[in-house]
Amino acid sequence: MTKTLRAGIIGCGGIAFGKYLPALSKIKEAAVTAFCNTSLEKAEAARERFGAPGAEVFSDYRALLESGVDAVFVLTPNKSHARITVDALNAGKHVLCEKPMAASYEEALLMHETAEKTGKTLAIGYQNRFRPDSLYLKELCLRGDLGEIYMAKARCLRRRGAPTWGAFLDKGRQGGGALLDIGVHALDLTLWLMGDYDVKSVRGAAYNKLAADPGCANRFGPWERESFTVEDSAFAFITMKSGATIFLEASWLLNTTDERDPEASLFGTKAGAEMNNGKLSINGADAGKLYVKNIDLTSGGGAFYDGREIKTPGELETENFIYSILNGTDPVVSSKQALAVTRVLEAVYQSASEGREILL
Repeated sequence: MTKTLRAGIIGCGGIAFGKYLPALSKIKEAAVTAFCNTSLEKAEAARERFGAPGAEVFSDYRALLESGVDAVFVLTPNKSHARITVDALNAGKHVLCEKPMAASYEEALLMHETAEKTGKTLAIGYQNRFRPDSLYLKELCLRGDLGEIYMAKARCLRRRGAPTWGAFLDKGRQGGGALLDIGVHALDLTLWLMGDYDVKSVRGAAYNKLAADPGCANRFGPWERESFTVEDSAFAFITMKSGATIFLEASWLLNTTDERDPEASLFGTKAGAEMNNGKLSINGADAGKLYVKNIDLTSGGGAFYDGREIKTPGELETENFIYSILNGTDPVVSSKQALAVTRVLEAVYQSASEGREILL
């Protein structure tokens, strides 16, 4: 008899309704039996739409941890990730924590060490690894098609896309802005594709420039200037112990027409690969001639024609977490990898604040 994994949701906001709850509803081996939010109204709304029969609602996550769930999804503001995750792991629960892993490296390290100590699965919400272009490029990297990757670009750029809901603009609750919100995806994707997490040094800069103009045609609406206390842009030059270098660019508000989803561009000794909003371009030399191979993976391949369902990255990420628990396998996103990402992010902020290179 197939086991049904009982899942609990801590934080019933946009990420729960837009990503995880719809994904969980499609997994027959999982049932959402508990919902927690500081506003019981939101928890009850989530239960109404996605709850299993008899599902409970709570305003205190500690009460949810006593409800008999097997795994929890931590979908709260960044500053609370570590506290809730550590408590959940110590309570014997598996955890998927939405990105970023934590607001500090010290907190992320505690999360990782607690997962190691308890033997429970801890995954972090980096769904961009599950995109078709990401999975295809990862196979090329594993095969060695690009050769030695000695330079890369990690980018996520919006022209006018600062999120004005929830706690995104509040440094006290989030710990950071564009870097922690979208730059983190690009950095995670790049390090994962390179298969290299050994960072030597970081030189970073962070800006709160366009935030001073609350009427700058933002796609998500205006904001109150005094409430925008995080960076709107951050940039970094990262040197790996291998000698490779990474340029990191992240912005919600940048005067550019070259907007980018979280992506990586990789430059190797055999070939280069550049992501561009779901499309992939491979370039190199063969038989004395230069070539460029453009690959469009946005259509989902043959799934439409042979009847297979085309799954979103969020659905694949959620499936991977649930089945890694049920099958006793490691999730695609490990806490050790996410810990390394958090360490780099903290170094970017430290470098920006102190005006110097940070050695790791």
